[in-house]
Amino acid sequence: MSIKLFVSDIDNTLLLPGANPSPKNVEAIKKMQDAGIIFTIATGRMYPAAVPIAKFAGITAPIISYNGAMIKTLDGEILHSNYLPPEIVLELINFFEERNAHLQTYSEDVLRFPCRNKFTDVYEKSQRVIGEPIGWKEMKKFTSKVCKVLGIFETVEENEKVSAELKEKFGNKIDVTKSAPIFAEIMNCGVSKASAVKILAENFGIEKSEVAAIGDSDNDLPMLLAAGLGIAMGNATDEVKKVCAATTSNCEDDGFADAVYKFILR
Repeated sequence: MSIKLFVSDIDNTLLLPGANPSPKNVEAIKKMQDAGIIFTIATGRMYPAAVPIAKFAGITAPIISYNGAMIKTLDGEILHSNYLPPEIVLELINFFEERNAHLQTYSEDVLRFPCRNKFTDVYEKSQRVIGEPIGWKEMKKFTSKVCKVLGIFETVEENEKVSAELKEKFGNKIDVTKSAPIFAEIMNCGVSKASAVKILAENFGIEKSEVAAIGDSDNDLPMLLAAGLGIAMGNATDEVKKVCAATTSNCEDDGFADAVYKFILR
């Protein structure tokens, strides 16, 4: 069967962090949409950080943000949301405060963190968003409608250690993944890009076999496995490449566009 829905990760897939999609990638998106293929993005980014990318690329379909916790149109209509329970958010804040580890939350499209540091500086620049430094005490007041909690660490080893502790403490109450080696992305149990893509496909009446997805990192794995066709970027992790039936070139070489012409518009 032909592909009717194509879903792409953003960072290091559709574009390099801090940049816009290349002209070649934008042209590939236009040709897909002209051919009647629905194209959208599924990202760990917060919704306000994803919208400018979608508009720049000429995307018209609803977009998936917060690693699948939200599906929202460009007009701001929420089609699906799955928030972390407030009591779990409070426990997570206490967990990170006890370890003096960096934490940031996303509630009603607002980015908050205890204080500014080197992590927030890099994050805000790459995502083109501005967060609110409010202190640990105030963080505990914003626990409702939290799509995602993000921990950022000095090293990969520290991330793996704390992520293991999170999984041991919270069990199946949360899902933990990573979009970058030092990022611990924490969502409500059952939330993933895959779950959101499934909901979006069902809304459009599209079968799994008619869905393709492309990505590069661990948080893309469920989506790539759930799609009829999973495509790995050339710069993807080894784990991603192992589960994908197809691989394209690197992000910096417009591997996204190459994948569109080779696998989607063939």
